[in-house]
Amino acid sequence: MSFFRFLLKDKQENSQRESTIHKQKQKPTLEAIKQEFSNCDDLVEQSFDQIGITILFFGHLIEPNMFNRDIVEPLTSIRSEEFHSLMERKQYQKVKTSDDTVQAILKGYVAIFDKKETYIVNAFGPKERSISQSETESIITGAHDSFVESMNTNISLIRRRLNTPKLKVKKFAIGDLSNTSVFLLYIEDIVNPDLLKELENRISNVKTDIVADSSMFVQLIDNSPHSVFPQFFTTERPDVVVNKLASGKIAGLTDHSPNAFTTPTNFFEFFESPDDNNQRWIVGTLVKWMRYVAFIVTLCFTALYVSATTYSYEIIPQTILMSLAESRDRVPFPPLVEALILEIALELLREAGVRLPTKIGQTIGIVGGIVIGQAAVDAGLVSNTLIIVVAISAISSFVIPNYILSATLRIARFMLIILAGAFGNFGLVVGLVLLIIHLGSLTNLGTPYVNPVAPMHPKDLLLYFIRPPHGMKKYRPTQSISPEPDKRQK
Repeated sequence: MSFFRFLLKDKQENSQRESTIHKQKQKPTLEAIKQEFSNCDDLVEQSFDQIGITILFFGHLIEPNMFNRDIVEPLTSIRSEEFHSLMERKQYQKVKTSDDTVQAILKGYVAIFDKKETYIVNAFGPKERSISQSETESIITGAHDSFVESMNTNISLIRRRLNTPKLKVKKFAIGDLSNTSVFLLYIEDIVNPDLLKELENRISNVKTDIVADSSMFVQLIDNSPHSVFPQFFTTERPDVVVNKLASGKIAGLTDHSPNAFTTPTNFFEFFESPDDNNQRWIVGTLVKWMRYVAFIVTLCFTALYVSATTYSYEIIPQTILMSLAESRDRVPFPPLVEALILEIALELLREAGVRLPTKIGQTIGIVGGIVIGQAAVDAGLVSNTLIIVVAISAISSFVIPNYILSATLRIARFMLIILAGAFGNFGLVVGLVLLIIHLGSLTNLGTPYVNPVAPMHPKDLLLYFIRPPHGMKKYRPTQSISPEPDKRQK
């Protein structure tokens, strides 16, 4: 019985597939297209009775001036015998299948139906957000423009900065329902062709219904989707993308998304900021070192407090130990529970500040932190020393310029706190070792995630741990470029 059910199901699927193929290849007619868009009340139908022409379009996808100039005015000023001469102009295209007509209307084209033929003309021009400063990647010096949701605008922001025909752009269509355009950008003769081919294969093999944003798309093509660490660098800043392209990397833009992604990526790129290149090299280097220190503090400081106050009092100086014992005298919870309570409260305040409107969010973050912290100390639920430790850890997390990595560290911090509370310094060390092993196991398009530390590339260490003077930046990173040419300056 199951065998016959399988044959029946296979026959039905084949029949549906043949019906779909037939529908896609059939000649477009007004009735067939209207049937395809049945129950779409936003579809506009307009007739020109004097010449026997009907047009279909989505009013919210077109630009009114272009629509009047290229469609309404020509069609109202001609006679029926002049229609085909008008359609010979280059902006009008003849379509032969219903599927092409449907896709054109969905992309902002106007479909023109004659008694025998169907034509389309581009009138796409919905309202777009103007170019403004990025709110998530603010800088002090340098350009203040950022990507928007328009693909044409985003590509133009890059081409304005890279005036070279070697900047290549490849287009892909992803998503069975969204049919989202994804563009890959790279500089010819600099990009590694093997990495480019690997990325193209991954994009071509993506099977999904919808792609809404670049941050969502990169999760479909990364090597380790279950890792909490970001494996593609995402940014809203065109100047960052241009610098990555000049380094031999590949950039990706997703239509309707203000974020771009670049690859291959390593862990140390997430500690870089555009301000580093716009400041004097000594200042940029010191700020970069400060971020690495902040990374260690936000990851380990609270866990080290829990470990020391639970198992290892002897590592605390005598003068601090007396003050610490006094502050914990009224606290009824062990250090692990105390730290988790305060860390969870901090995360709730942080999320509330992000989700609420800007002015209210700032008030909640400041007033809530002060009031709740002071009330918790007065009630004896937490110690004032832990308040200071958690505050320093939280402030250190804000020093890291990449928000995605900062959110990842919040998860890793909870893991280390629990291990430190359960096993002391041994648990903290084991947690750090597991974290390092995990980072060492990650790859991005087959390139090591912790490059240039492992494998060691001394030449690249200068680029990621010291911001050298611009006159000394003579080589591109070895992980991303083809063997020749690798020099940036002669």
